[in-house]
Amino acid sequence: MSASTEHAAPQAGATGATKASGTSAAPSRLSTQNLVTGYGNAKTGREILHDVTVEIPEGELTVIVGPNACGKSTLLKSMARMLSPRSGAVWLDEQQITDYAPKAVARRLGLLPQNPSAPEGIIVSDLVARGRFPHQNLLKQWTPADERAVVEAMAAANVSDLADRTIDQLSGGQRQRVWIAMALAQQTPLLLLDEPTTYLDIAHQVEVLNLARRLHRSGRTVVAVLHELNLAFRYATHLIVMKEGVVVTHGAPREIVTSELIEEVFGLPNAIIEDPISGTPLVVPCIEELDESAGE
Repeated sequence: MSASTEHAAPQAGATGATKASGTSAAPSRLSTQNLVTGYGNAKTGREILHDVTVEIPEGELTVIVGPNACGKSTLLKSMARMLSPRSGAVWLDEQQITDYAPKAVARRLGLLPQNPSAPEGIIVSDLVARGRFPHQNLLKQWTPADERAVVEAMAAANVSDLADRTIDQLSGGQRQRVWIAMALAQQTPLLLLDEPTTYLDIAHQVEVLNLARRLHRSGRTVVAVLHELNLAFRYATHLIVMKEGVVVTHGAPREIVTSELIEEVFGLPNAIIEDPISGTPLVVPCIEELDESAGE
C-alpha cells in the first residue's frame, strides 16, 4: 500500500458507515464514523476533529502519531467517551458509545489519560485497586476475584515489589507502570494510553512500550498516542497518522511510512532507512546546510 494511495482516501475504512446502514458489523470493536468534535461551545469553540472515520483493529497495538495539536489525544478521548461528538459517532461493540452507562464503558475499555493525578500519600496497591471500581456496586463489594485482579495487574506491569510504597516515592517510569496496572485491573479487552511516555527518559520509554507490547501479545487491543516516531514505528503493528484533525493514512508502518509522508505531515525533510534491530522504518532528519561564507 503506498502513501499516495492512502492520501487519495484519507478516511479509509467504512466501519461506521456499515453500522449506520444497519448491515453487518465490522470485526473492529472500537471505531468512529464521521466524527466531528472539539472543545467549548459548538458554535464558538474550536473544532479539532473533522469528519474522522477510523477503526481500531482487533488484537493489534495501534499507535496514533502526528504533529502537536493535530487531534491525536482528542481522538483518544472521544473514543473513551471523555468528549461528546458534535456530529458523527463512536461505536463500541456494535453500539454507539453514548448508549452505554459509564460503568459499562469502563468494563470494556480502560484509559490511561495524560498526566493522571493521585491523592497525596496513596500507596501503590490502593491506587491499583481503584481499577476495580467499574466492577463494584452497592450489592457487590470487594471480593477475592477483585484481589486476584489487582495482584495479576501489578505482576503484569512489574510493580508487585512496589505495592507498599507511596506513589510520590516512585520514578516517572515506575509511576507510569503503576497507572497502567490500575488500568489493567479493570480487566478490559481494550486499553487506551494517552502519551504514556511523555517526560520519560529513553530507558523508561522503552520500559513502558515493552509493557504495551506484552499486553498486546497477551491478547489485548492496545491504542497509544506517541510523539517519538521511531519508537512508534518500532512498536506499532498498526499506525494511524493524523494532521490538522483528519486521518492522513493508516496501516502497518512498513507499508505506509515513506520520506514523502513524513515531510508532508511534519514538514521535516528526511530520509527513511531500515532500523538495524527491528527492521522497521527509521526517520533520519536531514541536516540543514549552512552557508560557510556567511561568517566571513
